[in-house]
Amino acid sequence: MFLKNISILHFKNIQSANLDLSPKLNCLIGHNGAGKTNFLDAVYYLSFCRSFYNSIDSQLISHDQDFYMVEGLYETDNGEPECIYCGMKRGSKKHFKRNKKEYKKLSQHIGFIPLVFVSPSDTSLIEGGSEERRRLMDMVISQYDVAYMEALSNYNKALQQRNALLKMENEPDLTLMEIWENEMAANGEIIFKKRASFVQELIPIFQHIYQQISEQKEVVSLNYVSHCQRGPLLEVIQRDRFKDRAIGYSLHGIHRDDLEMLLDGYQMKREGSQGQMKTFVLALKLAQFDFLKRTTSKNTPLLLLDDIFDKLDAHRVEQIVHLVSGDHYGQIFITDTNRDHLDKILHRSAFDYKLFTVSEGNIIEKKEEAHV
Repeated sequence: MFLKNISILHFKNIQSANLDLSPKLNCLIGHNGAGKTNFLDAVYYLSFCRSFYNSIDSQLISHDQDFYMVEGLYETDNGEPECIYCGMKRGSKKHFKRNKKEYKKLSQHIGFIPLVFVSPSDTSLIEGGSEERRRLMDMVISQYDVAYMEALSNYNKALQQRNALLKMENEPDLTLMEIWENEMAANGEIIFKKRASFVQELIPIFQHIYQQISEQKEVVSLNYVSHCQRGPLLEVIQRDRFKDRAIGYSLHGIHRDDLEMLLDGYQMKREGSQGQMKTFVLALKLAQFDFLKRTTSKNTPLLLLDDIFDKLDAHRVEQIVHLVSGDHYGQIFITDTNRDHLDKILHRSAFDYKLFTVSEGNIIEKKEEAHV
């Protein structure tokens, strides 16, 4: 799958853009705040029906404008054309269409255009709370497993209902409580098995990529932690019902799962340098790409790399350049403030690329740099 053309109107600071893109490598150069990341977010939006950075759609509309629109013309791995449109007027709901036909449920679109986004904010996967790491697992698995999305939706609804009962001033209906606990347990077990399988398959790919980038200087690993590992989930949930009632929410369940990130056997967030953390999350995201490429057989994922070279030493930059310059990846979007990094990639590249400059939301192709 690759994005042939994208049209953007009034999306964040991008007032208007209509760009023909390279099927292989698209480089965007500009200062911080110029709009490079906003462009990547528009591409991300077309895959996930939401912004990577802001869950409130109305806040994506440019200041002093009444609507935004993003439309992408794609070509699948089988050579078939696809048109994806999303738009929203201020005060109205957003519309999401595939080939001019509106989706009844946005979940029907997730996974159709697989995508991996590597962002400077990814260090929150290491330094942030467990919800960041659960979101990581959910985002990848949902792109290739519809049953996982359904189980996750059902679990979250049941969790919300159980928490509402726990917060009641009067004693909640025990029968109703058990209904929601059974619903949580049934769906939670499904989610646990799928997460455990995903992590087990991801670890060797992730470790191999990390060793390539770090030149085998450190050993990294992942450890999936879940309340399901303590026994049948229904028993685990019900075990501390009295304590849950006292604090007003559910202490146990797959909504408390975590993914431990380890460097030489120790917690990465305590032991890792900034460069090691950035290498860790980059290797993790590239491993996700490899995983999605193998599991989503219909289309090769898009790879978005936003300002990935900052805080990395020259050796790691060189290894990353070597990795992404290979023919393993499909369409790549890469941003940087430093032209030197991109020149290294372009110098290595025997494939088609396009170079764009970004300034105050204006995106212009540097045609004289185009290379075939």
